[in-house]
Order: sequence, then C-alpha cells, then structure tokens
Amino acid sequence: MVNTSQSRLIGIFALLMMFVISIKPIDAQAVSWPTATIDAKSWAMIDARSGQVVGAHNADQQLPPASLTKMMTLYLAFEDIKLGRLDKNARVTVSKKAWKIGGSTMFLEPRMTPTVEELLHGIATLSGNDACIALAEHVDGSEDAFAERMNAKAKQLGMEHSHFANATGFPQDGHYSSALDMVKLGAALWRDHPDMYKLFGEKDYTYDGRTQPNRNRILWSYPEADGIKTGHTEEAGYCLVGSAEKDTTRFVTAVFGTNSDRARAQQTKTLLMFGFRNFVTLRPSEREIRRQVEVFEGTEGQVWLKPVDPIWVTVPKGNESALSFRLRYEAPLKAPISKDQQLGSIDAVFGDADKKEVLQSVAMVATRDVERASWLSRQWDGVRLWWRESDSEESEGSATEAGQQ
Repeated sequence: MVNTSQSRLIGIFALLMMFVISIKPIDAQAVSWPTATIDAKSWAMIDARSGQVVGAHNADQQLPPASLTKMMTLYLAFEDIKLGRLDKNARVTVSKKAWKIGGSTMFLEPRMTPTVEELLHGIATLSGNDACIALAEHVDGSEDAFAERMNAKAKQLGMEHSHFANATGFPQDGHYSSALDMVKLGAALWRDHPDMYKLFGEKDYTYDGRTQPNRNRILWSYPEADGIKTGHTEEAGYCLVGSAEKDTTRFVTAVFGTNSDRARAQQTKTLLMFGFRNFVTLRPSEREIRRQVEVFEGTEGQVWLKPVDPIWVTVPKGNESALSFRLRYEAPLKAPISKDQQLGSIDAVFGDADKKEVLQSVAMVATRDVERASWLSRQWDGVRLWWRESDSEESEGSATEAGQQ
C-alpha cells in the first residue's frame, strides 16, 4: 500500500516527466539561409569576392535592362584599355547618329571631339546615350559590330539570359538581360577592372561647362555604396545595379522593375543592409585547406595538395561552424606527379547533418614533384593495390577556424 509521502513523490515525478516531454529539444547544429523580401519584379544579390549568389527572386527572368546595358559597354572599353587596344586620350568623332539619339546624354555635338576618357565619365556618371554610340563607333566602326562583341563577352562571363542589340539599352527587339546576369557583370567589372571601377562612384561630372548629377541615389543615402548603374524605360520600369563593401564583404545587387526612382534606390539599400546584417565572407588560409594524400609507385609515399586559387566563402553570420571542406580525388594516385598538377578539388560544404550544400569548389594541385619509383618498389605497391578498391576517396576538414581577414 502506497503512503501519502510516496503518493506525493510519484505525483511530482509524473509532473516532471510531463514537463520534460513537453519541451522540444533544441538542435544546436540546425542552420538556415536568411531570405529577403524585396519589392521588385526580379532581383539578385551576389558576393563579388566569393561569387556566390546569396539571394534572388525571378533572377533568370529575361527583361529589358534599359541603361544597365551600359555596364557591358564600359566593360569592353575597360578591357580594350587594359590590353592596350584603346587609348584613353584618343579623340573621338561624334556622328549624327550619336548626336540625335536623345534620352540621357552628355549633350555631344558633331563639332566636338571628346576624349575616350571623357566618354567613360559620360557613360558611367551621366548615362549618356550619345557617349555610348560615339565610343562604340570609335572602337568597332559601328554600333552593330560593337553589339556583337557585347554578346561574345556576355557568353564568356556566364550571362546565360542576356542578348544585346545596342550599346545604350534603348528598347529594341532581342535586347534583354536578367537580374542574375547583371550582378555577375557588376561583380566582373569590380574584379577585372578595379582601377576603373571608381568611375561608378562619381556623384557628378562636368563636360563642356555643363555639370550633371549621377542618377544613382544610393551614392548619397548609403555611405558604403560605391556604384554602380541606373536604368529606366517605360517597359523596363526603374532598375538599379548597386554595390557596397564592408570589411571583406562586397555585395553587388540588381533590382528590376520597381515603380520609381526613389523605390529602386530604397529597395537596393534594403537589400544591401540585409546582406551585411546576415552574411559574412570568410577566407580560410591555405594551411587550413591543404591536404596530404597517399601516392603509389613513387619515390615518396605522400604529397600535399593545395588550392590553385584563394578560397572565399559566404555564409550566414553565426553559422560559421557549419562550414567544412571535403577533398575529392581519383584514387589511387600514381607517380609520376608534377608540381602544380591538378589532382582533385576541394568543396566548401555548408549545412548540418540533415542537409549539406556545396558552396564552392576549387581545384587542388600538387605542391611538388613526385618521381616514379624503382621497378621493385612499383611491384610492391602493385601488391598493396591489389588489396584495395580503386575508387574515389574523400577526406574532410573543419573550417571553423577560418579567419575573417
């Protein structure tokens, strides 16, 4: 028979068990990818250093890019200057076509002979349609020929949803792009032409005694912003590709189809603030990434592999420990091996036990030569390999100590 004290203890124990059962366990390893809500027809945001698209909505939708087109016009000009094919000080003839184009202009006239450098300012800061046509004709003889080069470069940069019919962005059949393609182009402009990129942060420009402001409002409203280009037509709506940098993180954003000049700037600012608040760019050192692997039939039994390029990875803040690195290579590795020979790749893997995603993949190369061993040593390794399965091997290493340099 149960006495009163025992009954009381049993009741307390039962209550405790109910309390424990009612509490849902917290998964300390659970990770999530933050998402943004942006009022635009389509939008995208890329980390220019890692190349990762960290957020997007309808980003592949083919839409008229309006004056965002001029980013590609400038990319080709920057590239020609870098390669020595275009002189910034060269004088340019202004054709009647350039003079009569209309829209946003530098107010060029056929009597004028602006320099290439002046045209670059006129395109980047003033969004001059006349400057684009004058530059295209100077470089390739005609705007149509220049547009062909624009499309070739778009393909090279991985812009799979773009086709350019002109250098200005004037509405024309077969002229389209996407938010994803435009952030790729914006990141490429910063990566490939850093010295020229400063043009996009210019707030005004004076030519022939006339000063005009840059239409990119975020240059005034967001201190970290340093570019990049606005666009507007009736069909396209108000578009903006923006860029900003904090510490080691640089974001490039694109919003398409907002309903006003003010809205495109506000939505761009909202997107940039969301990115910097929620994400961090990590650069693990080579020492953290390199791996030692076994070599057969060689004078050495192991070789170190290192990444061919520095690795940048973007992850949500507070979830840096959810990043790890996985080496992939075809085993067995056999000598001879040459220094800098690609032997595999390293994946930056993000997630928890339930879901993992590969964020980056970088080639891994040998750090030194490994010569072929003697006949006897090769025979012995042949016996060793006979007991093994020749299959791909993986190894993992934690990146939780990756420094934010």
